[in-house]
Amino acid sequence: MIAPDPTLRRIVFVTGPSGAGRSSALNVLEDAGFEVIDNLPMRLIPVLFEEPDQTRPLALGIDARNRDFSTNSVIDWLGRLSTRPGVVAELLFLDCSTDVLLHRFSETRRRHPMAPVDRPADGVQAELELLGPLRARADVLIDTSGLNVHELRAEVEHWFAPGGKRHLSVTVQSFSYKRGLPRSVDMVYDCRFLKNPYWEPSLRSFNGTDVQVAKYVATDPRYAEFSQKVLDMSLLILPACQEEGKSHFSIAFGCTGGQHRSVTLAESHALQLADAGWQVSIRHREINARQQQGAQQT
Repeated sequence: MIAPDPTLRRIVFVTGPSGAGRSSALNVLEDAGFEVIDNLPMRLIPVLFEEPDQTRPLALGIDARNRDFSTNSVIDWLGRLSTRPGVVAELLFLDCSTDVLLHRFSETRRRHPMAPVDRPADGVQAELELLGPLRARADVLIDTSGLNVHELRAEVEHWFAPGGKRHLSVTVQSFSYKRGLPRSVDMVYDCRFLKNPYWEPSLRSFNGTDVQVAKYVATDPRYAEFSQKVLDMSLLILPACQEEGKSHFSIAFGCTGGQHRSVTLAESHALQLADAGWQVSIRHREINARQQQGAQQT
């Protein structure tokens, strides 16, 4: 298969037998920037293409269990979309051997959706036969029989991620220890050992995004070394997380009030990571909360 023109909008239909990894493949496509819609009834597909000038790539999970599922309808839509200017339509089929599918269902103790009770082999066989025409029509066929989740991710990214590269977005945030640790954070740094601008009357009303506060925090003799070691740690860990297949990594800096030291470090660290080529977003939990409260009161 020749790689599609990057200027074209990619529309990928994703299907395969239950247990072959369709949901995992859709997660990879979502991480790669696709808009993902799973289990969409076939009758609703026309609605997706009513709006003009859509450019974001789209991945549609097609489930043979849908009551209006039809292999002919899927093939028809692939043909119709392929004739549209600026669009490339593809079919990704996740295949898997019968033995492995049966083993996966036995491990999870799930009932096969197309099988009578206690007869998963019948359901597997029926679904494989139903999907046969789509398997034959597939633009990309990935046999997941011997793949773990990381190998499957690599295969999908090879075909559909821009340049075959994994994408990792990084969030850097500041917080106050008084209000507890942020949820779902991957790495936390305590900044409370640094000089506290709160005790400087002229700086108390400002925050770590202000230049005078940042300069004050940077005068602490331990600041430069701490900042550099944190950066070194991130530059060591982030590529490993990206290679592992993570799509998001969160770094948090905390101080007493979440207004000065942690904000300064978060701002500086986010800028350093962005300069190193990472996709970074930044959030200051306490400052944002105060701003929201102020907006509600006005």
